[in-house]
Amino acid sequence: MTAKTRRDFLQQAALGTAAFLAYPPAKVLGANDRVRVGMIGVGNRGQDLLQEVVAVRGVQLVGIADIYSRQRDEAKKLAPGIETFDDHRRLLDRKDIDAVIVASPLHTHARHFLDTLSAGKDLYAEKTMTWSIPEAEQCLAAAKDSGRVVQIGLQFQSSGALADARRWIRDGIVGKVTQVESWMSRNTPHGQGQWVRPVPRDCTPQNVNWSAFLNGRPDRPFDAYRLINWRLFWEFSGGNVTENLVHQIAWTMTALDLPLPAAATMSGGVFSEKDGREVPDTIAVTFDFPDDLVVTWQSTFSNRHYGLGERILGSDGTIEHGWLESDMVNGEEGEFIRYSPEKINRPHAAALTGKTKDQDHMSNWMECIRTRKAPNAPVEIGYRSAMAVHMANLAYRRRQRITLEEAKAIAPQF
Repeated sequence: MTAKTRRDFLQQAALGTAAFLAYPPAKVLGANDRVRVGMIGVGNRGQDLLQEVVAVRGVQLVGIADIYSRQRDEAKKLAPGIETFDDHRRLLDRKDIDAVIVASPLHTHARHFLDTLSAGKDLYAEKTMTWSIPEAEQCLAAAKDSGRVVQIGLQFQSSGALADARRWIRDGIVGKVTQVESWMSRNTPHGQGQWVRPVPRDCTPQNVNWSAFLNGRPDRPFDAYRLINWRLFWEFSGGNVTENLVHQIAWTMTALDLPLPAAATMSGGVFSEKDGREVPDTIAVTFDFPDDLVVTWQSTFSNRHYGLGERILGSDGTIEHGWLESDMVNGEEGEFIRYSPEKINRPHAAALTGKTKDQDHMSNWMECIRTRKAPNAPVEIGYRSAMAVHMANLAYRRRQRITLEEAKAIAPQF
């Protein structure tokens, strides 16, 4: 990032805060009021969330904003009658919208987060909460000052497995935890890298608000490939740690009630497919937490055999959490969580299997909009998980162990 670009970035952040302070809050809804919702960003993930929100009783999707005409048209097919905009500020100007879902590319999350709160709307912000550490600090402060209900799109926070893990840890049957192992693995056919998508023929400057997509990045001619495949490039993305690790580190931090990591290291590289991507596809992360705890995470895009999961290793027991592929013999599939006692310290204890049902993450947000209670994934866990993954990326890009204090002092790099 050049000095001028960094000045522009900080000035934009300051303007976001000033705008936030200038807007009055929106109305508070009663228990029987219909919640009127808008959306910013309706690409692949946004369309998933669109279908989730229209299925919630007592909710009306009234408008969406997206920089790409194709995605606006696709959204209208999923929710006929909605109003569409190519500028999110025009959507936020609508006084009849109570709440907004942000599902835009990562590098625009903070702008849309702050602008939504500035407009006095409740907010559902997709993970990772921000693209950088300074943005995370700013969004946390703005959310706390706003009085709005903010749910982060960390869906594991609404899982029954998390409730089971927290109960077992709180009951003391896990004992002292010094290590957590976690992993996430995927695979694709040879020559087809993870996340690489074809560029539609109508992805042209005439159909895209390119300057809005750049969002303060250095100006350059329209690049359809980078627009569609933004996850592959550092200036728009945080790679696999912001796409996947963030869910698992948030789950672990909530289960064990962890503070921010004290330090992070990350190794790996682009090993699976040499397709021009900048962000690594093979990763090993280590987080050092206060009070003698290490959390590791490994990931590859070249093998999916072990799926994803976590093992919380305690002196008195182990918590295993993950997903099973369909078992035709036993009929087991989907998410599981189980506890195994350490017989050396709990010789008479029995193994346990979690049975708590999941909550619907979107419905939880809607309920909290009406009750004004804290949602399952409040801004605090969005902030802590964002800080963790950004520390990991900084460690990788600088090829050194990064402490929390060092990470906060490093200026964002496009």
